[in-house]
Amino acid sequence: MTSPFKGQRGLQRIFNAAGYSRDGLLAALRGEAAFRQLVLLNLLLVPLAFVLEVSRAERALLVAACLLALIVELLNSAIEAVVDRISLERHPLSKNAKDMGSAAQLVALTLIALVWGIILLG
Repeated sequence: MTSPFKGQRGLQRIFNAAGYSRDGLLAALRGEAAFRQLVLLNLLLVPLAFVLEVSRAERALLVAACLLALIVELLNSAIEAVVDRISLERHPLSKNAKDMGSAAQLVALTLIALVWGIILLG
């Protein structure tokens, strides 16, 4: 079965997708403290990556690690929203889904620390 929302094609689909993406970013900024904190971290680290004396490849890794953490937080927030939409009742599968999303974010944050540490200290 296909979604009734999948009917657009061409430029209209691109415009719709851009609007959905904007809405998702705004929802994350408004409703997710962890996302706002990561945005602030990115506002510090991404410009710093461009003033450090590192190679272009190292700079790309520094920035990519930061952006990946934002991506993971958006996905983690989406998982939490879907689980909460299904039911606010405590359930082991719901807990697992939320905990795994949180673990993914921990790995992404660890990646930032490792990449920045290896490049700056290595």
